[in-house]
Amino acid sequence: MAVSFRFWDDCIDPSDMEAMWRIPEVSTEWLDAGESRDQRVHLSRDPDGQPYLTQTEMKAVAEIIVSRHFDSRIDLDMICAIAELESDRQPLAIRSDRKTKKTTIGIMQLTVETAEWLFNELGYRSYEVLGNPELLYRPFVSVYLGAAHIKWLSNFEQKKFFDDGPLLNDTSASASASASSLPSASTPISATSPTAAQTTGVVFAYWDTSAAPEDMEEMWNHPEVLKEWTKSGERQGKVRFSHDDKKKPYLSRVELKTILCALAEVVSMRFINGVGPRTGIMGIDYSTAFWLYMELGYRAYRIDSADDLAKPFVSMYFGAAYLGWLSEYEGRERTPQFIVQAYIAGPKNVNLQETGPLWLKFTQALGNYEDIKKYASIISLLN
Repeated sequence: MAVSFRFWDDCIDPSDMEAMWRIPEVSTEWLDAGESRDQRVHLSRDPDGQPYLTQTEMKAVAEIIVSRHFDSRIDLDMICAIAELESDRQPLAIRSDRKTKKTTIGIMQLTVETAEWLFNELGYRSYEVLGNPELLYRPFVSVYLGAAHIKWLSNFEQKKFFDDGPLLNDTSASASASASSLPSASTPISATSPTAAQTTGVVFAYWDTSAAPEDMEEMWNHPEVLKEWTKSGERQGKVRFSHDDKKKPYLSRVELKTILCALAEVVSMRFINGVGPRTGIMGIDYSTAFWLYMELGYRAYRIDSADDLAKPFVSMYFGAAYLGWLSEYEGRERTPQFIVQAYIAGPKNVNLQETGPLWLKFTQALGNYEDIKKYASIISLLN
């Protein structure tokens, strides 16, 4: 039988309802919405009819769970951000990964296997999830186990599995056996660390692993790309990136053409993983992309971690979004020179009185592309 919630009372215990009512922001929000203590409280619903938690409710649940079980040592904002990204704060959210064949459910998008591992191996047993996977749809249960997972991952980042477990840099056979016996963590949560790309040094060998099928189809349909890929012996389903002499993958100019070409040339030299502190082709850092996703609603591509910005289409998308925002920075229509300088150096560091080296480098990069006439208005600013 499918799980369905209409009221808050359907998915949390009476003691949890009382705890929610005791939080001033929640009680104010509920009373303003016409709810009352002596009646069941309705869950909010999106236009598709799916129940979701408001931001106030989400923060309250996280606050209650952390204060009860984790001695306030877990960042509430991190919990709320993960819930926002992974499920849009929908308790009934379900997502299946075609590659791993695993299904994640609930607000914190945990797999049943991860929940049972946290229960069995790490002793998080406030909720009886063994044999009751439907409990993961309940907000308090999902946030409790999600917070437990975050805590474990934070120890993982500090080179420990758990209290008596092996160090990650322990290369002994026993350590390897212990590591391999651990279940894989739920990808959505483990991928939310902003430093993931820096610590893993992810490199994509093939286009197909870093672009959606529909994006790959459009690339194949582009005559110049088709010609270049056919000439180099590529085949559908396994298109290699070009690599420099240090084996770093990059995009050819034909592949990059029409996608914010010159800026990518300047900020990343077309390297897939970016250059230095700049992430990806467009040099967009995770915090900026996350802000564009969360605050400005650019959600055509999900960004679970900084690793996603090493995907060309994702980086291009958020790069274009950032350019659009800069074009009307502080409510004013901005010149191309301002936009380019602001993109590269930050809007607070623009100096329109000087033609700096980055601007000159940008205009030189434009010359590498055939459609130079499109940028005549930009180049004229140098005259």
